[in-house]
Amino acid sequence: MTTQPPDFIKLLANDVRWGVLKALSSGDHQVNELVTLLKQPMNLVSYHLKKMREEALVNTRRSEADGRDVYYTLDLERLRELYLAAGSALHPVLSQSRGADLDTLPAARILVVCTHNSARSQMAEGLLRDLSKGRVAVFSAGSHPTRVHPEAIRVMESIGVDIRTQSVHHLSEYEGQPFDYVITVCDKAREICPTFPGEGQQLHWGYPDPLAIADADQRRAAFAQIAKRLRIRIEHFLVTLAQQ
Repeated sequence: MTTQPPDFIKLLANDVRWGVLKALSSGDHQVNELVTLLKQPMNLVSYHLKKMREEALVNTRRSEADGRDVYYTLDLERLRELYLAAGSALHPVLSQSRGADLDTLPAARILVVCTHNSARSQMAEGLLRDLSKGRVAVFSAGSHPTRVHPEAIRVMESIGVDIRTQSVHHLSEYEGQPFDYVITVCDKAREICPTFPGEGQQLHWGYPDPLAIADADQRRAAFAQIAKRLRIRIEHFLVTLAQQ
């Protein structure tokens, strides 16, 4: 019998790394934003981000809005797997995942924003409505709306979510309305997203634009990957919302 804790537990047994984990659990951030949130020096935050990247807990991507900026994203599915494995190392019963009770979800108003309101925001709107079983009021909009993209409809249909009846909206349609959460799903939208009245939170879940991919097969695969990552993120978000 080993008495050593799993490496994953050792990795998180640090105040700064735990703070990074908490900050990234709700949305993506640039390193300067993490420095401000954690009130720690840049070199220290960067060092701990590097350690978490080495364990594939944290990923990076270049901003669509400004290629010089880098966003850090928490891999929620890997985090879940490592937590379950660590629990199993202590006792088998701790490795069993329990279903979340979403009956206590509050009547939240959520707005999802991207540039064209054609793919990522439409997919997120459909998933939020489906996974919450309609318990949250969800809307989506764009700064330059076009149409719901056929590939977004197809990939959502493949996972049992129908977004055919959803429509595109301009951000201006929601001006002056309060929201509990405003979620941006592309970097460009985050840069121009207006402030809405009330005390709602703004979260950033950035995903590369699948429509920027020229190759049809690669574009289709990108849509499927975004749908998968959105589902995981929304499932975690709704559990958190239900437990508040």
